[in-house]
Order: sequence, then C-alpha cells, then structure tokens
Amino acid sequence: MANSKYEYVREFEQAEPLLKNTWIVVRIDGRGFHRLSTKYQFEKPNDKRALDLMNAAGAAVMNELPDLVLAYGISDEYSFVYHKDTTLFERRAAKLTSTIVSTFTSYYVFLWPQYFPDTPLLLGMMPTFDGRAVCYPTIGNLRDYLSWRQVDCHINNTYNTAFWTLILKGGMEAREAEQTLSGTNTGQKNEIMYTNGLNYNNELEIYKKGTVLYRDYELAHPIEGSSEILSSAVASTGTDTIASSLPEELSKTAQEKEKKSKRKAGVKAEHIDIIKDEFWQRRPWILSGRSGRLVGSVTTG
Repeated sequence: MANSKYEYVREFEQAEPLLKNTWIVVRIDGRGFHRLSTKYQFEKPNDKRALDLMNAAGAAVMNELPDLVLAYGISDEYSFVYHKDTTLFERRAAKLTSTIVSTFTSYYVFLWPQYFPDTPLLLGMMPTFDGRAVCYPTIGNLRDYLSWRQVDCHINNTYNTAFWTLILKGGMEAREAEQTLSGTNTGQKNEIMYTNGLNYNNELEIYKKGTVLYRDYELAHPIEGSSEILSSAVASTGTDTIASSLPEELSKTAQEKEKKSKRKAGVKAEHIDIIKDEFWQRRPWILSGRSGRLVGSVTTG
C-alpha cells in the first residue's frame, strides 16, 4: 500500500489477538431463522433438508480451513473448534470469526438449491449468520462446552417434538400445547408423545444428538490409559493434563505437510454421543491436532 498523509488512520485499528495456548471456538447462529423457516415452510419439528444443508455448509468450512479440528451443529447454529496451537490470522478474533461466518454463509446460499430445489431464495429473506469467538483454556473446558451444546440439543428437541406432536397429531392449538407441556419432565414428554402416536426412540439421531464433523482418519482403538487421561482432563481443577502428551510444535515445513494431509482427509458427519469418553478415545487425532492415516472420502450426509 502506497504511503499517504491519510495512512495514520490505520493506527485506530485494534488487532484483538486471542489468548495463546487456548482452544478457540467460533459459534455461528442464524439471524432471524424463525421467520426464515416460516417463510420457506420448513417442516416441523425438524426439517432434515435444512439440517443436511447446515451440515454440508459446515463440512465445506472444515475443508476450507485445515486449522479446524472439529465442528458441532444443531438447528441453525454451528460451533467450529480451532486447535489451541493455531496461528491462523495471528489469532485475531475478527479475522477468525468473520472468515468462518462468511465462508459458511456463502456455501449455505450456494448449496440451497440442492436441498430446496423447489423453493428459491428471495431478496429480503436471505439467510444470514452472526458469530462470536470464545477461548477455552483446557480440554476439559472445551469438552464441557460441546457437552453443553449436545445436552441443549436433546432438551430442545424433546420439547419441540412433543409440542408439534400435540399440534400435528393431537389437534391442539399452540397455547394449549404449551400449557400441556408446562412443568413436565423428559419422561412425561415421552409419554405424551407416545400417547399421541409417536415413539421418540424412533426419531432420527440427527434430531436427538446433532451433528459432529471431524476429519476421517483411520479409526483407532482406545489407547491404553486414555480413560484416566480424559477423566482427569475434565476434573474440577481444570488442568489440561493431556497437554504434556501432545506432540511438540512442528516446524513450518512440517506444518505445511500437515495442512496438505488435512485437506486430503474426508470430513465425516456423525450423529453420536460426544459427551462420553469413547468418542475422544477412538479419535485421538482430534485433540492432538495431528493428522492420521487417510481413509474414505468426504461425507456430509
């Protein structure tokens, strides 16, 4: 950029670097999606086309940004996890967040016709997303965050499924359905659904557990002692005990090799429990941030 007398205005820019040695989670949320889902007549309580579109856009973001090690999506939100060692954009919050928001939105709009071929997008009702970046200092904190989002998925889906069962199958008005569900626990909601002809256990796992995206390397067997390591990582002390067992920082040449390997890896979408240790024990490369043996191809369904 050429020097000029106006260049001093750059001094007003704030770099906003995020804390080093922390896991960075960028969570994006749909803006005004209640109105959008009504306008485009999303199926209630869940529209699988809309969820598949979210997952396809999320997988595209993972492919674009090899520094991401995992993503988790429910409804109209997605959480993307940068490894604690990332130096992408010098860890500037605005850059990390805006890149994910813009990339996700671009793919969401571009892929829309594949999932809603008979429902074109209209000006004045375009899907948009906002985002924020949060740092988590330990693996335990990171896992607790992801567990929180999956528990929210279960709670919200149980309520919404029961609510719409009462309306669509029980013939109730919205206010009556709300009153019926007021103060009920999960078991009572399941009973209400069953009485109205729906067995919640038969609902798709994508609705009940959300979607986790990760790079698909060769599945590992649980590593010896990993249960103890993972358990201590989520202990109340918050100490990141896994840190000492992670590989040393790579040279720039090795980092480039890692990025190429990650770009070649397929991004796999699964609808499984990420709260228990088993998911993490069998996929140690996620927390290590290192690539494994490549298998399969890109899977977004």
